[in-house]
Amino acid sequence: MAPIIVDAGPDPANFTSANVAFVTVTVCVPGSTTQCQTIDHVQVDTGSSGLRIISSVLTISLPPENDSGGNPLDECLVFADGFVWGPVATADITVAGETASAVPVQIMIPASSLPPVPPTCSSQNPTGGSGNEGGSVDAFGANALIGVGLFQQDCGPYCVTNSTNPYFYYGCTSSGCTPTTATLAQQVPNPAALFATDNNGVLVQLESVPDGGLATANGFLIFGIGTQSNNGLGGATVYPVPDSGNNAGDFITTFTGSSGVPESYPQSFVDSGSNGYFFLDSATTGIPTCSGQLSAWYCPTTSPDNLTASNQGQSVSGPLGSQISVSFSIENTNNLFSGSNSAFSTLGGVNSGAFDWGLSFFYGRNVFTAIENMSTPGGTGPYFAY
Repeated sequence: MAPIIVDAGPDPANFTSANVAFVTVTVCVPGSTTQCQTIDHVQVDTGSSGLRIISSVLTISLPPENDSGGNPLDECLVFADGFVWGPVATADITVAGETASAVPVQIMIPASSLPPVPPTCSSQNPTGGSGNEGGSVDAFGANALIGVGLFQQDCGPYCVTNSTNPYFYYGCTSSGCTPTTATLAQQVPNPAALFATDNNGVLVQLESVPDGGLATANGFLIFGIGTQSNNGLGGATVYPVPDSGNNAGDFITTFTGSSGVPESYPQSFVDSGSNGYFFLDSATTGIPTCSGQLSAWYCPTTSPDNLTASNQGQSVSGPLGSQISVSFSIENTNNLFSGSNSAFSTLGGVNSGAFDWGLSFFYGRNVFTAIENMSTPGGTGPYFAY
């Protein structure tokens, strides 16, 4: 059980983080008990897999991971708002007494470092994305990120046989970096899946946060589902998600927007690494967005704006289970960001065509993320439950 804090981040004097959940992680040179480093302000991300560390934060030298040809292995990982680039190394990872040994991790480097970002990586920057986010602590908003999501690796079977667009892994030589395949063992994995016990998923518990937010919020990252007295599902509802196909890792959210007609969005998901509710757009919801630099955020004229949607599991064949109603609220982002608070249960922005139930959704709830192919009391992962 690792304590979580939501606060202003690792460098509040220069960059203030908003709605980011942090834990502390220890990394060691594999097999060593002396060449270790404890890193605070590591973002908890249930929407990805793998440990990724800002290079300027790392004070120990981790051994590099190589591709099948013996060349250094690097990775380009694309997020919703940018990408990160850098070499893959190997480390022992310890969080709250749970250890995964000799695990591939990514060291995120700035564009000025070597090897340079390949064009096939930078060209994957999402529309409106900020480019390479892994160049500094302030650009990334955290010292590192620990991805403890639905999947055991960050790419999985696709990268075992494919080195085409979308590009993930690269073999790098003095003449440059070339896209390459990567075995499952070479890929950056979800460290929770490699723990000796408590390895079938995670539970994120965060305290309730009122309208307007709090300066800080606290909670826990708990490993395992139904493996200890503190991680049982209890009355949580399980929402199965596919492990492959166009909607892999997604469930169905149904919402009635400005048209007055309920619409279903089958590429919706739960993600602690997103710092708000991100859903649809102003034309669909009828909710105005903010102006200027905050134009990606909602600024409802009635604040808080109390909303209702429903969530439903799905398989590759279609919907599973019942639609279950969920209530949530968003407030005017200008008002939220005008103060000194860092934890917000009512922060929301746009995400055309889907619902991203980010960290705002987690406050006051027990939110479970079950890992693919792992057995749990709620069935075999992957699934969300809350």
